[in-house]
Amino acid sequence: MMLPQRPFAGTGKNVSVLGLGTVKFGRNRGVKYPGGDGFALPTDNEVSDILDLSLDLGINLLDTAPAYGTSEERLGALMGARRQRFFLVSKTGEEFHPDTAASEYIFTAEHTRMSVERSLKRLRTDYLDCVLVHANRDDVKVIRETPVLETLARMKEAGKILSFGVSTYSTEGGSLAVQLSDCVMLAYNVGYLDEVGVLPEAQRLGKAVLVKKGLASGHIGNYAQGSAGAAELVADNIRFVLDTPGVTSMVFGSLNQANIRANVAAACAAAAGAPAVDGAK
Repeated sequence: MMLPQRPFAGTGKNVSVLGLGTVKFGRNRGVKYPGGDGFALPTDNEVSDILDLSLDLGINLLDTAPAYGTSEERLGALMGARRQRFFLVSKTGEEFHPDTAASEYIFTAEHTRMSVERSLKRLRTDYLDCVLVHANRDDVKVIRETPVLETLARMKEAGKILSFGVSTYSTEGGSLAVQLSDCVMLAYNVGYLDEVGVLPEAQRLGKAVLVKKGLASGHIGNYAQGSAGAAELVADNIRFVLDTPGVTSMVFGSLNQANIRANVAAACAAAAGAPAVDGAK
């Protein structure tokens, strides 16, 4: 069982059709996952085991961010030689304050440069494969009226990053992102289709598309957890997302190795045109 890969525009690299989100590696406040705040963060050994499992299953895309608590620092300390096997995505623009569980958004040129340099230091790497603007809900204003994309373009020219894009909230914002950058990250799942109009334009322009909330932050199938129906709902949704033309990779987060294996099995079955493997979750 090995995940298929797709080209990530502008980098000359391929990424797995499923990527692993790492917010749960470093942040357990102000999250939208089932169960809410306060879950136990994984130990170093648990994170290391998940990284090894991901590579064994063919997951080579890791998604992190400064707003994910200590995720960047923990990845930097634990990846070691595995760094060169991962396509590493981080972000800029959102700063999460754990004392208030609130986010602050800053898109100045100075903050953008500082943020990327800080991520490089935390992740113990001399380049990032992709940096996304962690936009707020006024994504159009962020793209049109701040210097954040221009600043990232200069950092790409300097070799600090290989590609850049925007994590958006709207069709207009997503459209601007694929016109003005290398990629877009948008929300998309069987129950949320508001941003699907971006996909044809991204495909036409040859830009990468990362899907966030592909499992609705873990809520798809959650109402039926423990039943046979939950696994089928999740597997069907993975197939739905990955079968959509223009999608490069769907990012999901999990600390459960059985869930990671099941999601990969569902994605592999989708790629092969076979029924999803029982147990996808």
